[in-house]
Amino acid sequence: MNRAVCFLLVCTLAVASRAEITEEEDVLVLKKSNFDEALKAHPNLLVEFYAPWCGHCKALAPEYAKAAGMLKSEGSEIRLGKVDATEETELAQEYGVRGYPTIKFFKGGEKGSPKEYSAGRQADDIVSWLKKRTGPAVATLAEVTKAESLIADNEVAVIGFFKDASSPGAQAYEKAAEAIDDIPFAMTSDDAVYSKFEVSKDSVVLFKKFDEGRNTFDGELTKENLLAFVKANQLPLVIEFTEQTAPKIFGGDIKSHILLFLPKAASDFQDKMDQFKKAAEGFKGRILFIFIDSDVDDNQRILEFFGLKKEECPAIRLITLEDEMTKYKPESDDITAESITEFCTKFTEGKLKPHLMSQDIPEDWDKTPVKVLVGKNFEEIAFDPTKNVFVEFYAPWCGHCKQLAPIWEKLGEKYKDSADTIVAKMDSTANEIEAVKVHSFPTLKFFPAGEDRKVIDYNGERTLEGFTKFLESGGKEGGAPAGDDDDDLDAEVRFS
Repeated sequence: MNRAVCFLLVCTLAVASRAEITEEEDVLVLKKSNFDEALKAHPNLLVEFYAPWCGHCKALAPEYAKAAGMLKSEGSEIRLGKVDATEETELAQEYGVRGYPTIKFFKGGEKGSPKEYSAGRQADDIVSWLKKRTGPAVATLAEVTKAESLIADNEVAVIGFFKDASSPGAQAYEKAAEAIDDIPFAMTSDDAVYSKFEVSKDSVVLFKKFDEGRNTFDGELTKENLLAFVKANQLPLVIEFTEQTAPKIFGGDIKSHILLFLPKAASDFQDKMDQFKKAAEGFKGRILFIFIDSDVDDNQRILEFFGLKKEECPAIRLITLEDEMTKYKPESDDITAESITEFCTKFTEGKLKPHLMSQDIPEDWDKTPVKVLVGKNFEEIAFDPTKNVFVEFYAPWCGHCKQLAPIWEKLGEKYKDSADTIVAKMDSTANEIEAVKVHSFPTLKFFPAGEDRKVIDYNGERTLEGFTKFLESGGKEGGAPAGDDDDDLDAEVRFS
């Protein structure tokens, strides 16, 4: 009797324990207390670490829930979960969460080294990525209906037509498929499938629901060539920048982007888009053509990043997203296929000079304790060999900068009568300089007196005492060699 009672109690506790993993819209609600149990119960688990106040997380939520529902309705073993990282701080720290949302995939119940989710934020993107991660890299299509379903169910799908699956071309195709997470790849040797899609010989075809509808590979079948082919054709000739498309835009290999800022409500919207798209045809795979609706509130930060105002649109800008972001501005304001093509051609030939924004020098720039620097007077002041210059690079909208402002003013007051020390600030959303690349706000840099144009990053406490010690020590206490700063993610602003 006692054994039966004990057994019943154990079963009851086990059920109660399992019940702790609740669901919201088919998404598992995870905490440190049930995380290990969730991994045991669901070995293939995608987990979103989010913050309730995060706008990106709010935008993702319906698509994430939709993806969870799609997988659940299919009877898939793959599940989606979420962790409120602001509440489960220990769990977030364990998995290196530094921004929101952070999405990680735990495969096979392994919790040690989850894979970072890197695809788009639409439900279909999420499902496709997960299926690719858990199934074979290349599906086999033995009949026409299977091929038709693959194409119908996906924005982009790739089919390899190979009579011999062990041929060198087919093997190169499989290797390319293994390297791409977010697009389904399939292979067929079926005569009916060849006939249906009018394929007469072994080849690779990319099917898509935009632009030409399909692209056929033409060249030597190598992994590298196939990857280049897919990456050049998987996105539309012109892609609109949105919360959903951003991961595809910035996660790709094409790091040169040309942007058309244009209000969708403009009477000549379609005409300008047609011109932009026509120019895009000549730069496929080399430059990504992106349209940004300049009337959308969420896009105003991007306009500001390029020094643009709504009333200045339509406008064209080009940016490279390599280690250092470099911007380019066309000489002409014309938005025609010819002018855009000429601009892009000069860029590819290395004939363009970077566009550096600068405000005009204010008449009273040196009348206050904290001197006001702009692009046009920065070199002269910051690299004055007789002065030690401490500069805050800020953004007017940045909360961290606003918190720092009264302390920075006190520092300026402290050194206002100094013969060799200047405390200054520069609005980096409106001014750019070649000598300093600003990636986050506030960025604090010290330019010590001397002829060697030395730059020292400030990494100490953001207090009056910390700043004073730093200046009095000649930039040694609280300083670090330029480039070693640890960006504050909360204050960070990136075009990406």
